[in-house]
Amino acid sequence: MIAEIRKNAEHKMQKSLEALKNDLLKIRTGRAHTGLLDHVQVDYYGSPVPVNQVANITLIDARTIGVQPWEKNMVQKVEKAIRDSDLGLNPATQGELIRVPMPALTEERRREMTKVVKHEGEGAKVAIRNLRRDAIAHLKDSQKKGEIPEDDERRAQDDIQKLTDKYIAEVDKMLAQKEAELMQV
Repeated sequence: MIAEIRKNAEHKMQKSLEALKNDLLKIRTGRAHTGLLDHVQVDYYGSPVPVNQVANITLIDARTIGVQPWEKNMVQKVEKAIRDSDLGLNPATQGELIRVPMPALTEERRREMTKVVKHEGEGAKVAIRNLRRDAIAHLKDSQKKGEIPEDDERRAQDDIQKLTDKYIAEVDKMLAQKEAELMQV
């Protein structure tokens, strides 16, 4: 019972770490890449949809992304969604093609991006802490039902805390790497 709760919590914490890793990959360091627009949502007939489901995304050159919506009426909506995203991009429409130039990363922009990185990291830490809380609540319920002894429940709580500390340290390490990468000129 305890091993199952711990294994489940560890698996979910690992998923949170992978989600953070994917989010950090989207934060640009100066070069254009198509994955940058993956989390941008477009209003498609009343429901939010990722840009890559309504348009073809390509690299025009090392510093420019090309977005070509499949429907003509989506051009303005896609352009607006990219402009309103937290990426700080300024797309320009040429007929049916939306060109998204990557602005050079100034010192100020690098600092803004590190704030975004810290925000993503804080979100991952909150998710990990919530998983710890859920696992401990599950342990307490099991102990109240008499399924596990109180001593085992205490040891399991300590174990879950150590697991949480390990994953939080991993998040901090990932954030430090990404910040160093962003501040590198």
